[in-house]
Amino acid sequence: MSLLDKKDEEIFKIAEPIWDNLVKSSNIKDYGGFTKDFSSQMLFGANEVELGKQWASNKLLTNLSEKKEFLGCLRRNNFVTIILKQKSNTISGDFLGRLVLGVEDDQIKVFGATIF
Repeated sequence: MSLLDKKDEEIFKIAEPIWDNLVKSSNIKDYGGFTKDFSSQMLFGANEVELGKQWASNKLLTNLSEKKEFLGCLRRNNFVTIILKQKSNTISGDFLGRLVLGVEDDQIKVFGATIF
């Protein structure tokens, strides 16, 4: 079964450990852990220096909570975009998380990840 053919709940089960790893690795500024599930395209654009600058200048990126709520999935072309409500440990309010998953070399990989 294709990733695109899976139900939202099935995709959430796939996405949850990937998102949890991104949150954990971002909080501790672990470049290797953060990028371990990235597609080759994402790795090309996510060099260690640039990520380090983002971690240093954006307090949200290093204070993400384990609390999250999956809101839904968007399917387009060969990718599934998972939309989440994310919390911070230090900043009040809700934040929007976006995780784009696709298949590369028969493995599910991250093709996009943002929080705002």
